[in-house]
Amino acid sequence: MTPQGSSVQVKGLLRRALRRDGRAGRGGRGDRAGGRAGGRAGNGHGRGGAGGGRTEGGGGARGRMDPRISARRTAVMREHGRRRLRVVVIGLAATACLVGAWFLLHTPLFSARSITVFGNVHETAAQVEAQAALADHPPLLDVDAGAAATRIEQLPWVRTAAVHVSWPDGVQITVTEETPRFVVSAPGGGWDSLSSDGRVLGASAARPPGLLLLTAPQPPGAPGSHLSSNDAAGLEVAATLPPSFGAQVTGVTVEPAGWVQLTMTTPIVVDLGSASQLSAKYEDVSSILAGATLHNGDVIDVSIPKAPTVTPG
Repeated sequence: MTPQGSSVQVKGLLRRALRRDGRAGRGGRGDRAGGRAGGRAGNGHGRGGAGGGRTEGGGGARGRMDPRISARRTAVMREHGRRRLRVVVIGLAATACLVGAWFLLHTPLFSARSITVFGNVHETAAQVEAQAALADHPPLLDVDAGAAATRIEQLPWVRTAAVHVSWPDGVQITVTEETPRFVVSAPGGGWDSLSSDGRVLGASAARPPGLLLLTAPQPPGAPGSHLSSNDAAGLEVAATLPPSFGAQVTGVTVEPAGWVQLTMTTPIVVDLGSASQLSAKYEDVSSILAGATLHNGDVIDVSIPKAPTVTPG
């Protein structure tokens, strides 16, 4: 082999050796890069694990309540419970007080024990008390003053009544009695006094003096009742007689047909006819009594207003 050929062969061997060394170095660097990547991956897993650990730990921290909040919640619940208990206790105490007061006010200590009646003449105090439902001395709390007064006014002689309750045990009753205006003959004998509105007040054996005699077709009822409508004409005339001659009238008679007749002190009779146009008829009677010469038994007929007549008796 020539020296030139040997030199070429050596150079070729050297280049191949260098290429092998280069490939080996690049492989090492790759292995180191892979190692670093693996390490970073490992570190990443480690940090991920640590993060997971922190996440799990944070979840546990949030699951536990702060002791101060728990204590505050317990205190609020206890306060609400105490408030409800106070309301219940106050309600029970108020109920007990009301029940106790009710029973106390229904004891004899607060009953109608002192009853006074004023203004009664014909009705006795006992009758007034019984009519007012006070005879048994009920608890003052149960006394209805208005209802008691209404019941008292149903007594024959009582026109109005007023009842006042005075604690702890007093009741005052004030009555105003009717004034008798007329008298009627009772069916069984005796006389019944009447008020101006025809209320039957009471009976007496003797005729009461100073009362106008009313004679009506329908006899009066029991004391406390009123005359019937059939007697209304006579009652209207008796209640409206004028001062000019009213004092001279001794009796008012109602005929079954409804005609009204007056009996005078000077024994003359006045026929009024019906109870209509009484004012005009009264004027006619006043004129005749003032200007005419009358004799006993004469009859003045004013049944037709403005056309009176006088018939000798």
